[in-house]
Parts: sequence; structure tokens; C-alpha cells
Amino acid sequence: MPSMSFIASARQRFAQLDIARRAALLSFASNAVLMALKLSIGLAFGSIAVLGDGVDSGEDLFASALAFFSVRLALQPADEAHPYGHGKAESLAAMSQAALIGGGAAFIAIAAVRRLITRDVEIGVLPSIITMCVAAGVNLAVAAYSMRAARISGSIAVAADARHLITNVVQAAAVIAGLALVWATGSHVFDPVMALVLAAYLLWIAVGILRIALSELIDTALPDDVLAALQECLAHESHGMRGYHALRTRRSGRETHIDLHALIDPEISVRDAHRLVEHLERDIASISPGAVVTVHLDPDDDATLELA
Repeated sequence: MPSMSFIASARQRFAQLDIARRAALLSFASNAVLMALKLSIGLAFGSIAVLGDGVDSGEDLFASALAFFSVRLALQPADEAHPYGHGKAESLAAMSQAALIGGGAAFIAIAAVRRLITRDVEIGVLPSIITMCVAAGVNLAVAAYSMRAARISGSIAVAADARHLITNVVQAAAVIAGLALVWATGSHVFDPVMALVLAAYLLWIAVGILRIALSELIDTALPDDVLAALQECLAHESHGMRGYHALRTRRSGRETHIDLHALIDPEISVRDAHRLVEHLERDIASISPGAVVTVHLDPDDDATLELA
């Protein structure tokens, strides 16, 4: 019969999956609507900035689909082919999102340069501004929900999608500013110029997301503050260890892995050693909840010290 702790853990895991899935679905639906709206208005009223933002929404649509499917894959339990789980699926999805954002930046930059070369083209300023205001409001609301979902679930993919949505709000503000300058000055050059600024910003965001995703894929250690807290916890003798060495940490998607070698009294029983490990795992869980902890027990004697 499953223990109460196992049932509680399963319920928590399901709740995390549910909120992460709902956030990804909401992002997908909002991006689909906004893509259609911005592409239609950009083509109808001649704004290259609005059109470029519509293309970026198309990329967002694909990125949201990636986030949704990577969340489902990452939450699948470990199996024979993947004994350490599927957590890195979210890191791969984040890398794909970075590539999409970078590709969108290149497209917008090329379209803006072409518009600068061809010079003035008539732009319907008011419908374009209204469209971008609506887009900014929708993206801000969805981003707030996604960030909350990412905090609760620990999903890297949903967090990357939330940051992407925030960039959309900034994009919309930039496009609105450019269109306002067009309306105030009568010069249409501000529309492609703002599109170029937007492209540079998107490229910067893409590099940031790519850096985070790569750090997950190459098994970067946990942050220094978490490591310091772990070392302080392990320094106490209340859990029965005489010392430790070979402490290693890494993240795999939303999962945290911690392993170490614990030095113990070589005369204690297997039962006592097992209780020591359970106590140690509880101590570590207070610092890094949900961490997968692996403890290798070493007898505290001269032979062990020579091997270490």
C-alpha cells in the first residue's frame, strides 16, 4: 500500500503538471489570436514593425507548443531507457525558443532595412497603435500567469516562455513609440528604425535564454548560496556523519540532483547506516526540496582516507 508521503508527492507532482500545462496552453492560444491580428493589421495598414511583431507571434506560437510538449515529456517518470528522467527536454525546448527568437530578429532586421531603402510607404497609424496596445495587454496578463506557474512547477520551459512573453510587451511598447513618432512627425522612417531596435533587443534576449539552457545541458552546479547552505548543513554532526567528500550537484530540468560520499563509523549496523542516510536526506530536503539525493557510505578509517 502506498505511503501517505508517496501519495502526497504524487498529488503535488500532478498539480505541478496541471498548472504548467495550463500556462503553456494559455500562451499557445493567446499567441495564435495575436499572430492573426497583427499580421492582418500589418499587411492591411503597411506598418513593418507591426508586421514583424506578427511574425514574432508566429514564432511564439511554435515556442508555446514546444513548452507544452516539453513540460509533458519532462514530467514523465524515469524509465529503462531514461533512468535519470526526462528533465533535459525542457532545456532543449528553451534552446529551440532561443533559436526562434534569434531567427525572428534576423527577419525583422532584413524587412526594416528594405523599408529604409524603399523610403516612405503609407502607414495606417491609429489601427496599428490600437492593435499593439491590445497585444501588450494580453501578453502582460498571460506572462504574469506563466511566471506564477513557473514558480510553482519549477518548469524551465514555462519560465522561458514567460520571459519571451515579457519581451513581447516590450516589443509592443517599442512599436507603439515608433508609430507615435510617425504620427507626430509625419516621417515614416521611425517605423523601420524602431523595428531595427526591436530586432537588436530580441537578439539579446535569445542569447540570454540560450546561455541558461546551455548551463542546464552541461550539468552546471547549483548556485553558490545553495552550495554554501548544503555545506553548512553537512558540517553538523547531528545526522551522525563523521565527515563527507565528493559533494556534487546539478540540475536536470526542474529536478535537482545531489550526491556525496559520507564518512561513517565502520562499526555501526546496516540498519543504523540506513537511518543515518534517511536523516541526511531530510536535512538536505530542507535546503533543496524535491532533490534527488544519492549518498555513498564510506567507513571512516585510514584506508578510506588513502583512497580519497
